[in-house]
Amino acid sequence: MPATAGIRDEGHAVTNASTNESEGTKLTQVTYDRLVAELEDLTTRGRVEIAEQIESARALGDLSENGDYHAAKDFQGKMESRVRQLQALLKQAKVVDESETGDGSVTTGSTVTLRYKGDDEDDMQTFFVGSIEERHDDLPVLSPSAPLGQVLMGRNAGDTVEYKAPGGILRVEIVAVEP
Repeated sequence: MPATAGIRDEGHAVTNASTNESEGTKLTQVTYDRLVAELEDLTTRGRVEIAEQIESARALGDLSENGDYHAAKDFQGKMESRVRQLQALLKQAKVVDESETGDGSVTTGSTVTLRYKGDDEDDMQTFFVGSIEERHDDLPVLSPSAPLGQVLMGRNAGDTVEYKAPGGILRVEIVAVEP
């Protein structure tokens, strides 16, 4: 496990890029279908609408001082960036079978509550295990390919695991696992 990957406090997952590239992102069928629909919408309706906005703004005259034109072009760039992101994600995505997650162990799509060894009894953190695209309930996301995510996969509430973090070896107790 690389010593440079871990969890940031803002709730974002830091993943091991080489592991992520080879394994692909694991998504539930619902999320996969939602992302496919979003990509379809952006590449059809979205592109038509932004082209119309750019054309309308262009008709207003001088492009160097045309705020509507520049805003529409900026939005177009962001939309095309999202299209490329979705295409790459869906190309590598692996759909996980949610029915296999009923044994109480940590799997993609689980919500896991953790307590770091040495912390107070009531000082716990709850994470959603999976892709940032699966995020729900404003929980921080823990990537299954991150060092902590790797050692948690398949473990149960009550287990204690160790993983290598930038600051050294950390011990974490799994307090609860919810599907």
